[in-house]
Formats: sequence, C-alpha cells, structure tokens
Amino acid sequence: MTGLKWTRRSTYKLSATLAAEGMAACPNTVAALLKENGFSLKRNRKEIGETQHPQRNAQFEHIAVTKDEFQDHGQPMISVDSKKRELIGNFLNSGQTWCREIKRVSVHDFRTQAKGVALPYGIYDWVNNTGTVIVGTSHDTSEFAVDAIETWLTSYGWYHYPDMTELLILCDAGGSNSCRTHLWKYALSQRLVQEHGISVRVCHYPSGASKWNPIDHRLFSQISLNWAGVPLTSLQLVLNYIRTVSTKTGLTVDATLNRKRYDTGKKVPKEEFNQINITPHMPLPQWNYTIAPHA
Repeated sequence: MTGLKWTRRSTYKLSATLAAEGMAACPNTVAALLKENGFSLKRNRKEIGETQHPQRNAQFEHIAVTKDEFQDHGQPMISVDSKKRELIGNFLNSGQTWCREIKRVSVHDFRTQAKGVALPYGIYDWVNNTGTVIVGTSHDTSEFAVDAIETWLTSYGWYHYPDMTELLILCDAGGSNSCRTHLWKYALSQRLVQEHGISVRVCHYPSGASKWNPIDHRLFSQISLNWAGVPLTSLQLVLNYIRTVSTKTGLTVDATLNRKRYDTGKKVPKEEFNQINITPHMPLPQWNYTIAPHA
C-alpha cells in the first residue's frame, strides 16, 4: 500500500503527479478537469441522527398543536435553555470584532486562572419577541433553571399576561430541565405552580433536536454574535453585552445576575415527589405533562 489513499490530493499535488507521468497540466487546468468530471470541494454535513427517536415527528406535531392552543387562548409560551458556560477572564472568545489592535489573551483556558464562571439561562417569549437571561455563578441545576423562570414570571410574565392561568414551557429533553429529573418537576410545582397559582404545561423537544428549540436560533445566536471576539473579563461585561442585543425584527433582551449558590446532586424524597399534581399527555407522556395546583 503506497499511502496515497490517506493523502489529501490538492490540485498542486495532482499537477506534480501528472508531470511525473509525463503529462503537463497546471493546477488551474487540473481544477477545470475535476469540475468537468463532477468533482468539487465539499464539507462534511451533519445529517445522520443516531439518536433520532421513532416518534420524533409526532412530538413536533404535538408541540405545534399545543402552541396554537395557547396562542388562541392568549396564554404565555416561553422557550428556555442553558447557554454554554463562559469562563470569566482574559480568555479567547471565538469570532471577530472591529478594533485598532489585536486583543492579546491567555494561551490556555484553565479554570484555575478564571475569575469565575458565567452560566446564562435564557427565557425567550416569542409572542413579544423578548428575551430574559439569568446569569448564574454557581451550578446549572434544576433549581437554578426554575428560579430563572420564576424571575421572568415576576418581572415580565405577569406584566405582559395579567390574565395568565397557564404557562407553556418548551425545553430540551436533557440538562437542568431534563424530562427525567424529578427535581425539575418538583421545583416547577413548588416555585411556579403553588406560589403563583397557575398551571404549567411542559413540552420537551426530542433527543438530538435541541437546535429546533426557538431560543437557540432566536436569542442565543444573537448573544454569541454580539460578544464575538471579545474576552469576557467580568460578569458586568457579560451582562452589558447581553442587554445590548437587538435585531431588525425588534428583539430586546434583559439580563440579571444570580449569585445564589446551588448544590449539585440534590434528591427529592419519593413521598414529596408523589404529592405533585402532574398529568402526562400523549403521544409521549415522558415529554409532555401538566403540573397543576392542588385542589
């Protein structure tokens, strides 16, 4: 075996190989011949989903019907998710920005060299095209996620929806708002349902389909663009860049800092979890359920 099979053949290498065989062809000619024979430079494309659930399409259809139902009744619908953890310090931040001089940052992104971490948890209300981001400094737990939603509810939710009786939450199937986490459902029951007297309906996107969650492409992508190429050297800088996000469609974003400490590994006793007034919905009860106040 010559090893040619494992070599990336550029037009320059192909031209040199042809010359060695007695056939003169410049790299541009080689490129033209390749195009005539159906060859072109191509990238890999992510299309094969190994984790695709057999009822994936049915869940998307259920989410669409549920959204229409809430919109018809004038009830709020929010999309929630955790954004990537950001190290606070003079570290590399991907992207480019207009500046006179190159910003020099640390060669390595070591956690021990960071001033802290920023854990953005976002809530996107697409009816009003507004985003709310709660930036935590501890751990991305289910309690932190529900506290973030409760902050949105008290600060913005009741203002925009004074007649609210039910809230629809769209989220991924994993992470701090995982459909398998008892603490997520218990915290929703205690902090939102019981304290505010509303029902909460949750619809999880199928595994491997998080990029269809509206918050990812309507809010988080805009935040990443806004601070692209800027080292996040302080928490205040993180908040400022989030608050100044705007789009031609009228998106406005607010940000709040949450310095509360959240412990990982917290469990909910079985007898307390069984007291939740939860009703599963078809077609996939593990992904669709309503948590209602006790009668």
